[in-house]
Amino acid sequence: MATETTALTTKVVSGSPYQLDRPQTLKASSALLKHIESEAKRKELTSTTQNLLADNDSSSDATSNNEPLWLVVAAKKHIVDKMRLKPGKIPIQHSLNASPTSTICLITADPQRQYKDIIAHPSFPPPLAARITRVIGIGKVKARYKSFESRRQLLSEHDIFLADDRIITRLPEILGKVFYKGIKRPIPIRLSPFTPRKDTSEKRPPPSKSSDVKSIAPPAQCAREIERALSCTHVRISPAATTSIRVGLSSFTPEQVADNVEAVVNGLTEKYITKGWRNIKSIHIKGPNTMAIPIWLADELWVEEKDILEDEEAKRIEERAKQKGKKRKSPDGGDGGRQKKKARKLEDSDFGNEMAERRKKLRQQKEQARGEVDGTAIVQKTRISKEPNGKKMKATTEKAKVVTTPA
Repeated sequence: MATETTALTTKVVSGSPYQLDRPQTLKASSALLKHIESEAKRKELTSTTQNLLADNDSSSDATSNNEPLWLVVAAKKHIVDKMRLKPGKIPIQHSLNASPTSTICLITADPQRQYKDIIAHPSFPPPLAARITRVIGIGKVKARYKSFESRRQLLSEHDIFLADDRIITRLPEILGKVFYKGIKRPIPIRLSPFTPRKDTSEKRPPPSKSSDVKSIAPPAQCAREIERALSCTHVRISPAATTSIRVGLSSFTPEQVADNVEAVVNGLTEKYITKGWRNIKSIHIKGPNTMAIPIWLADELWVEEKDILEDEEAKRIEERAKQKGKKRKSPDGGDGGRQKKKARKLEDSDFGNEMAERRKKLRQQKEQARGEVDGTAIVQKTRISKEPNGKKMKATTEKAKVVTTPA
């Protein structure tokens, strides 16, 4: 009787295996949403405190409607080599910032008056202008919000933060970890004037790096850029093999979550992950306090065939690793290291004796030369005598000065 095996994920029956299986994504999304809803109800029943922020007219699961859902993508190799302060954008079908009651804070380049006039212009969409409750320049942000308390207060006053892409790389140093450790990181938008592309295949020209930071796009163009930023999810890639991206909220349906997951995965493989699907190891979906549910798992743990080592080469590398920490022995099997040390010590002792003899002869030559200059000569006499027991002979050297007279 054949044994039954249950796989964690399912792959598509036909076509390339490097694609998502729609039924598997729907299954994981529905399971995750049900778990979040049941946990919210359980906490509400077991909790002894009342949530004062919840509305009385709302349903029992109102507190869990805004919990984010994360897509966790693990790669086989590092996605990038260095940290990027400017996040990327991936368009999704169901926006995460579509709530009409959410407030927006717009951080702009100096001076801020031009941007306030643009938002107050009649051609700017009134519903979007009503959501933008504050426009502040980077100079005032740097001057007013220096303490952690003031930054936390600014963070709590608004739901979404937008920033001009010309100053987005300066904000981490100004706003600090109060903003960048959560999900309210400033979203970059392009507010400088540019010419719309006629061909979608062409890349948009980069913003000008001139010193004139007062240039600003027309109101209609700024509104389109803000709406586009709100309808995208943002990719913040670091030098690691794993990245997490928001793909939905706990108030979404499984179909909405599945649509966003497919859009994000396609955007990552086409633009951000090197080698695309070949470099993806696994894809999971999770909530803030839940386990990760697998959606797609790779069958191969390598990117290219050249990354695989043959059996002989692998054994050779293992042998080198084992021998790396061991002491080397002499070819004849003996301990050659000790013999070399002994020979070196003998050579050092012989050399020391030779140098002592040389110094002794040099001193004698100096004394003899000094005596010739003074008119005296030093004569050495060696006398051999016996010790009292008569068994050992003793040699002694005596020095005597002889006065020499010139002829």
